[in-house]
Amino acid sequence: MANEEEKRKSGQEDEISLRDLVLKIRSWVIYLWNKKWLVIAAGIFGAFLGLGYSLIKKPVYIATTTFVLESGEKSGGLSAYSGVASMMGIDIGGGGGGIFQGDNILELYKSRTMIEKALYSLLDSTSKETLLEKYIEISKLREAWEKTPELRKIQFAPKDFDYRADPKAQRLKDSIVGKIVADIVKSNLSVAKPDKKLSIIKVDVKSTNEVFAKRFNEELVKNVNDFYIQTKTKKSLENVAILKHKADSVRGVMNGAILSAASVADATPNLNLTRQVQRVAPVQRAQFSAETNKSILGEMVKNLEMSNIALMKETPLIQIIDKPIYPIDVERFGKLKGIIMGLLTASLITILIILVKRIYNEIINNEN
Repeated sequence: MANEEEKRKSGQEDEISLRDLVLKIRSWVIYLWNKKWLVIAAGIFGAFLGLGYSLIKKPVYIATTTFVLESGEKSGGLSAYSGVASMMGIDIGGGGGGIFQGDNILELYKSRTMIEKALYSLLDSTSKETLLEKYIEISKLREAWEKTPELRKIQFAPKDFDYRADPKAQRLKDSIVGKIVADIVKSNLSVAKPDKKLSIIKVDVKSTNEVFAKRFNEELVKNVNDFYIQTKTKKSLENVAILKHKADSVRGVMNGAILSAASVADATPNLNLTRQVQRVAPVQRAQFSAETNKSILGEMVKNLEMSNIALMKETPLIQIIDKPIYPIDVERFGKLKGIIMGLLTASLITILIILVKRIYNEIINNEN
């Protein structure tokens, strides 16, 4: 009997709690309905604000480059040809394969060195204005610098890296460029792989200026891809240059020995038979030197050819798929979008303020 009584009381409490909750929600709905004109007025005001923002918001131009990246292969199977090269301290094996692995090239696009180099490029072939100066103009930074004497007359010429001229001024320029690079990485630059399974890389540059977006995208892609290829093949290129130099040296010595043998024969046309040592010994020494160098040269030429093949295998393939062309894709903040976003944002904020105010008043009233 006691258990049944407890169950009955518990059911009544649950019913009362549910009833109180429904009544509470109903009271809140009625309260908000009574404030509907305030919410509507706020929504209309927000809609006008959104419309105004859409009218003053400048369009954003998006310059896009997509390219496929195929990393070079590591050379293999060269052990049979590396004997002579190894004796000279030359490694004809895979070079530079571990410098850039995976998606490291994506981070290379965001490095200060690459972005700064692109910024110091000229806006076009007929202008002396740099992309850096154009960015300053677009961002209206000079208007903010008018009150600072050090910044008012500062200029950024192409390849302006003469630290001996004025270290203090150069330090100031470096700090400005550093902030601009950080802003570009944060707001203007996007580098990603649209599909993780593919080797296609997409580089987007956003700007309110169409010319800047296109030129900066082109210069950045060119600088990064050139640096990537040069760094990946640097070791192999050095090996090829050393092998070529050694092969030319051996070829010179061999040619000298051949000429020396011919010169000895020409110098003794009517040799006394009892004085053979004057011709035979020098000629044989020259012939021996020529034959020896010929063998060495043959091996070195083999190694040189194998190094050239390894270099071709290690050279990554970067093929541009799409590049930015005029007219650049543009992203606009539409009027309808501004009206809807302004209306919803203002309405929700107003409703939240109304609810918070009522909760606060109820707490104050309960305490009293």
